[in-house]
Amino acid sequence: MAESRYENRNRSWSRIDGVDCLRALAIFYVLLNHIHMRLQSAHLPYTAGLPHQLVNSLVWQGQAGVQIFFAVSGFLITSTTIKRWGTLDKVRPLDFYLIRFARIAPLLLTLLAVLSLLHAIHLKHFIVSDEQGGLGNALFAALTLHVGLLEATKGYLPANWDILWSLSVEEMFYLFFPLFCWLLGRGKGLVLFLSIFVMIGPFARTTLANGNAVWKEYSYLGGMDAIALGCLTALIVARRPLSRKLTLTLVGFGLTLLVFCLCLERQVAQIGLERTGLGMSILAVGACMLIAAAAESRWLAPRILRPWLTCGRRSYEVYLTHMFVVFAFCDVFVAAGKPLLLVPVLFIVVIVLSGFLGELVARFYSEPASHWLRVHFGDEPEILGSVYPEDRPH
Repeated sequence: MAESRYENRNRSWSRIDGVDCLRALAIFYVLLNHIHMRLQSAHLPYTAGLPHQLVNSLVWQGQAGVQIFFAVSGFLITSTTIKRWGTLDKVRPLDFYLIRFARIAPLLLTLLAVLSLLHAIHLKHFIVSDEQGGLGNALFAALTLHVGLLEATKGYLPANWDILWSLSVEEMFYLFFPLFCWLLGRGKGLVLFLSIFVMIGPFARTTLANGNAVWKEYSYLGGMDAIALGCLTALIVARRPLSRKLTLTLVGFGLTLLVFCLCLERQVAQIGLERTGLGMSILAVGACMLIAAAAESRWLAPRILRPWLTCGRRSYEVYLTHMFVVFAFCDVFVAAGKPLLLVPVLFIVVIVLSGFLGELVARFYSEPASHWLRVHFGDEPEILGSVYPEDRPH
């Protein structure tokens, strides 16, 4: 790879508001989907009479939300890796793994401990059945990054466990990422390697899934195309500045692709994008266009969007903890007689409280724990979340 524009070692960092907005959109869709699934399991026909396309666009896009997460993740990990080591071939794999551990492990291990306790006391919604291998099998799957594979063979785990499939895909990718950066990071080999993931993605969601509905959504290769696209986006942005005209073009095309994939589900199906597995790839491309434009323009969100940005910045914490809020309030709602008129209130309350819980967990636990680990591992403790070098030339 050509000499990076991030070669300057000044450790000054700032947020990328556009990326945080995308992460908030992703977690918003995940929340809507999981609330809807609880109401559906309670046999509440609250969507009766609503347009089918509107319902699908709002409450059946959890998978799309995760795909956006993957694209953002690939961009951020690659761009911060370039910042730390100047060029990708200079990455130190052990340091990379320690940094990932500091960010991911504290909350994940705590969540697994809590879920194990709730399983042990036989609390509803948290029991891993014997058919799925019991608690030991679920813990082993979570710790060895094969939750999706377990579910594809044994069936869905309880929802708090089920969400860990995406973490399995993401961290499996990053298990090998620094090794390939170290081997291929200076030439075009890494670009080719990442491009192969992009090309395989649609086949992984269709042909390679072999009719397994769970593996169609949860397979490793079915999610890694979006991560690879995010990595490629970071490489492109790192090489050269984007003109104002190109940046605006990326915004226009990116928004168009996101609206098309998220809001026009019927049209996506009609032209065969769902059947061929290309719909998710196009969604990731649209997200990456917006990521590139946000990184280049340094667009600053208006103050009114601050809660939205905060939710995006805490998306990891919200993602891992939101099912506790979903279960609790949906159970209360059902016990209260499932009042149809209060369904919108339920959605609002769960979304707001999930964001608030994520903020509390991040502020008082996961970020302090990550900071402590980073200090002891010698990394820069201030580099957290959706950040970008302030010293980036234009």
